[in-house]
Amino acid sequence: MRDHPQGRKPHPDVWTGRATNRVQWLLALVGAACMALGVELAVDSPWTDGIAPLVMAVVGCIAAGLLVLFGTLAFVHVALRVDQECLEVRCGHLGVPRRRIPLSEVVGADFVPHVTPRHWGGWGYRWRPEKGTAVVVRRGEGLVLRLWDGHTFTITVDDAEAAVQVIRDRLRTRTPGTAH
Repeated sequence: MRDHPQGRKPHPDVWTGRATNRVQWLLALVGAACMALGVELAVDSPWTDGIAPLVMAVVGCIAAGLLVLFGTLAFVHVALRVDQECLEVRCGHLGVPRRRIPLSEVVGADFVPHVTPRHWGGWGYRWRPEKGTAVVVRRGEGLVLRLWDGHTFTITVDDAEAAVQVIRDRLRTRTPGTAH
């Protein structure tokens, strides 16, 4: 296992990690541009074909812009927090969507060196019946949690190998009566 940066011990009481996707910022700019186009059309419209097409264009541009902007900003990064009791995943700047998984529901954790958005159908919070659930914000390393109900939860996060080791250590130190 690699040494933890900044001289901290490898297994602190709370382990935190994150992954970031800078490409999402470009998509957010596209969303902002759509919104700006909608505002520009509303303020200084050269349209002479009537009000209905103009309103449809303005509303369409602003709605598309908002969807793209907020949809991408929600997945610019993912933050993972592992403490003694649970694992918490928070997405984007607002921390939404968020998922909290008690360690009592985790059977195991595995390091995955190559998680790709293509295998999950894109970036974001994903579910595929044959693969489970995932939060994928970039291509690269991640971890897979195996849950007691047979489901899996995959997360892309930097230094996923350290996260897996912390989770495994926490699972080993749990008393047998606390697991499902």
